[in-house]
Amino acid sequence: MNRRRFLKLGVAAAGAALSGGAGMVSCGRQAKSPQEAKPVALPRWRGFNLTEKFTVDRNRRFVERDFEWIAKWGFDFVRLPMDYRCYTDPGDWTAFREDGLREIDEAVEFGKRYNIHVNLNLHRAPGYCVNPPPEPKDLFKDEEALRVCARHWKNFAARCKGIPNQRLSFNLLNEPGRTSEEDYARVARHLVAAIREADPDRLIIADGLRWARNPVLSLTDLGIGQSARGYDPMQISHYRAGWIRGSDEWREPTWPITDPQGRRWDKDALREHYRPWVELKRAGVGVHVGEMGAFNQTPHAVVLAWMKDLFSVLRENEIGWALWNFRGSFGIVDSERSDVEYENLPGGHKLDRPMLELLRAN
Repeated sequence: MNRRRFLKLGVAAAGAALSGGAGMVSCGRQAKSPQEAKPVALPRWRGFNLTEKFTVDRNRRFVERDFEWIAKWGFDFVRLPMDYRCYTDPGDWTAFREDGLREIDEAVEFGKRYNIHVNLNLHRAPGYCVNPPPEPKDLFKDEEALRVCARHWKNFAARCKGIPNQRLSFNLLNEPGRTSEEDYARVARHLVAAIREADPDRLIIADGLRWARNPVLSLTDLGIGQSARGYDPMQISHYRAGWIRGSDEWREPTWPITDPQGRRWDKDALREHYRPWVELKRAGVGVHVGEMGAFNQTPHAVVLAWMKDLFSVLRENEIGWALWNFRGSFGIVDSERSDVEYENLPGGHKLDRPMLELLRAN
């Protein structure tokens, strides 16, 4: 991190109280111009990603029971990573389908019903997705893709206007990868401007660069939060994950662990890994870990030991998190681990009680 740039950020830190402190969402007007924007703090939300609209191939309605269980177990946040093709006509990314949008509205209403904050995220945005297949046009280079993506966010902003920030926020793009900071900042500013044209007050969060590993200093004047990830080291979180090339050849992980580059990972290494995010938060920019967790092939005891240290680092800095996912191979329900004695839930679902209790404690 560049110390000179953080000194400039420090000027903004004194204004953090305007957004209600580290545990409050700023509900005042988020100005359209960067020169007027105030720092925005984020609560220490704790919750899950719900993946019903994560990809058009598995597109389905969100499940009210998930919200009920999440609230019952003491959590207050869901992130909805969405594929834009779930709510647009096939072959026309400008044609919104009302039936798809109503299913997203329904999830926002479930959040209200169960007092859970809902965070809408474009996981596959017009022009960009971290997952294959690549988009036909490049959001970071193509003006048409940028216009269409801005139109999508403006439509959500108009549709959701009036819903309080305590209930709803927008997460612009999932995990920008190898794009430059200059290109990403240009796109993010354009999308923020489109949202604020329809709803100047909406709470907005931008993922960090390099797959949300690195804070983006060039966005700190926008009055938006930033989102990190909780997947490092990958040898813990993605052991034998089929979408990670070579992960089936890694040695079975332990915790602590030494990665292939020879770096030893333990609690102190995690603390150092998140230091730039902690500095960003101290400078007045809200920080949240939008995704975290480990695939079901990592030994359960190793996952819990790693999570315990990761949560300790996040908790000591008042940074919230969202597990990927709730039901599924990273989650606490129906994760299909071979080394867990599951607890039965209604409907034939299986609960990982030890992981649930670790999450509840953090």
